Amino acid sequence: MFENLNVFRMSAALARYAGQQQALVAQNVANADTPGYRARGLPDFKSTYMPTGDAGSQKATRVSHLNGIQPGIATPAPVETGGEASPNGNQVSLETEMLKSADAKRAHDRALAIYKTALGILRSTIRT
Repeated sequence: MFENLNVFRMSAALARYAGQQQALVAQNVANADTPGYRARGLPDFKSTYMPTGDAGSQKATRVSHLNGIQPGIATPAPVETGGEASPNGNQVSLETEMLKSADAKRAHDRALAIYKTALGILRSTIRT
């Protein structure tokens, strides 16, 4: 009954998204001096969590429901973030990557806070 609560799925999806974003930032920073390297990132979380963008659309509640499509399960594909290229063709900006890293950390912290709060509410309702 409680394993299908959307708030837990959403917070888990946000934490996975933040982890993937942080991994791409680390990869971009590691290749900051590689000639011709193009910086990569993920699309925003809203577009990856609900690809249709319609909050009122149908959602799968179990694996066999709606062909097994569940919100928050899809892994977003990295995309080139573009930017101004240096003389050697590299597009990595360390300042931009630092900002992306801080955003990923905030998203991860937010996911943990949502999860903890929802778990606390669930525990308090079960006790009464």
